[in-house]
Amino acid sequence: MIHFEKFQLNNGLTVIVHRDQSTPIVAFNMLYNVGARDEHQDQTGFAHLFEHLMFGGSVNIPNFDEPLQRVGGNNNAFTSNDMTNYYITLPKDNLETAFWLESDRMLSLAFTDKSLEVQRSVVIEEFKQNYLNQPYGDVWLLLRPLAYRQHPYQWATIGKEVSHIANATMDDVKSFFYKFYRPNNAILSVAGDIDVDTIKTLANKWFGDIPAGDVPTRNLPQEAPQTEARRLNVEREVPANAIYKAYKMCKRTDPDYHATDLLSDVLSLGKSSRLHTALVKDRQLFSEIHAYVLGSFDEGLLIISGTLADGISFEEAEAGIVSEIEKFQTQGLKEKELMKVKNKIESTNTFSETSVLNKAMNLAISELMGDAGFVNTEVEKYQAVSEADILRLANSLLRENHCSTLIYAKK
Repeated sequence: MIHFEKFQLNNGLTVIVHRDQSTPIVAFNMLYNVGARDEHQDQTGFAHLFEHLMFGGSVNIPNFDEPLQRVGGNNNAFTSNDMTNYYITLPKDNLETAFWLESDRMLSLAFTDKSLEVQRSVVIEEFKQNYLNQPYGDVWLLLRPLAYRQHPYQWATIGKEVSHIANATMDDVKSFFYKFYRPNNAILSVAGDIDVDTIKTLANKWFGDIPAGDVPTRNLPQEAPQTEARRLNVEREVPANAIYKAYKMCKRTDPDYHATDLLSDVLSLGKSSRLHTALVKDRQLFSEIHAYVLGSFDEGLLIISGTLADGISFEEAEAGIVSEIEKFQTQGLKEKELMKVKNKIESTNTFSETSVLNKAMNLAISELMGDAGFVNTEVEKYQAVSEADILRLANSLLRENHCSTLIYAKK
């Protein structure tokens, strides 16, 4: 059980405090309710660009990293289609440094031409290096628009294309910042050997005077139900053939999410899982195969992906996946299979709670989903899943007319 207290400043900033007296390190996590799904279809990659720009200095602090390093702190960030998250870990005695740094860039990011050009170059280089010039790097640039036709999940966090970042103007960037990076669109979570009164004092001192923003109400185009199989065949300079099958599934807050996540684990978690045993070990159609869910806040995807063994055709490999799914849908699963993946979830969750950073992050993400208290009911929800739940979802979700298939062939 993660105990926490929660309060809100007058400007709308939500603050969560978890006391952990076992460590001298404090985790300071700032989560903004903005991700790639909030971008305009002709200006994608902005949320990720901001992940970089936020480290380019603020009006009063030209170098974000330097003062943090001087007090023994570390920081980083990540962007997804649903959120942007910044985090700092530092010794308890130097906690106020984190409040100073994070509040200054929320109040007044330094919008300089130099910072924009530097970070723009970094992001464009990242796009080219990780997505265009790396084996299998463009999988999500191909698979997302195949699976999504209306919803902005159709592009990856890096963006649709390099030109969207290359052509971003200073006005575009400022507009995006003042629209989303406001206290009333953020959740601050602090975990460590601290008390709520101290955090209230520091939060009011450093964030209290930052004005709330006019954050737009999210009204995203919803994806129409997929009723036909979709396919895309590409050829690339890669070492082996691969196949990616994306099935539509529920959103992260749906009651069926935990059962769907366990379904993917039963299929592919570990060497004794269904797909690995049948398709890698016994029939040797694949050199490796995986199943996983994206955990998206809106309607997501369950992915089955595999690298084909030498000499195996795409037809034979895909038929192997489909036959194993059909066998699963007919025969169901054994109790020990479900118990194994539930135990794995519970041990992973227990291990994650040994880190103050994980706890701070999970509290903030749970609050974004509706209630920070969700962190204390996750394992319970997984344990409540029955064999019948998983079989029902296997039959309703894993159907070819819900599936978008990417055939990724080596030249």
